[in-house]
Amino acid sequence: MFLLVGLGNPGIKYENTYHNTGFAAIDAVADEFNVSFKKNTCKALIAECFSRGEKVLLAKPQTLMNLSGESVRELMAYYKIPAEKLMVFYDDYDIPLGALRIRAQGSAGTHNGMRNIIKEIGTEAFARVRIGIKPAVQNMPIIDYVLSERSRSARDLMAPAIEKAACAGVAFTEGESIDKIGCAYNVNL
Repeated sequence: MFLLVGLGNPGIKYENTYHNTGFAAIDAVADEFNVSFKKNTCKALIAECFSRGEKVLLAKPQTLMNLSGESVRELMAYYKIPAEKLMVFYDDYDIPLGALRIRAQGSAGTHNGMRNIIKEIGTEAFARVRIGIKPAVQNMPIIDYVLSERSRSARDLMAPAIEKAACAGVAFTEGESIDKIGCAYNVNL
């Protein structure tokens, strides 16, 4: 069984913010599988599907971003999902707006949601899809920026990365290696 998790903050207030880019990516994965989020379990909205005969859970934690690890830990324990079958999609202020970076493992960088996941599950050895949100020019504190609504031009610039993130998620569930996925789908601006 695979677990694909998109990070964000629950509620309409945060729906179109930069910090909810992970939710946008997991929604795109759900679209690829033609499923919707109907179930609420382990502090997350869940969609279920199958890829090559193996069950896939798509999740949007309903905790605040900085506590996402609680939901991820509970889902992994409840469904007995190993870290090598986990992929997390999230916004990353450390890479340019619209860039996409896919890695098999690594540190949390400056992302508090990822820090909490690593702390809660006790490993950095899981796949991650980082979608860049860093603007060319920054004129506000980072916390205000990540919680601000994405402009139309930013959404347009990020759309190809979100689409490729969804394709990467599908490839992951089909057994492709992260190295191969990264070579195929990384977008550097």
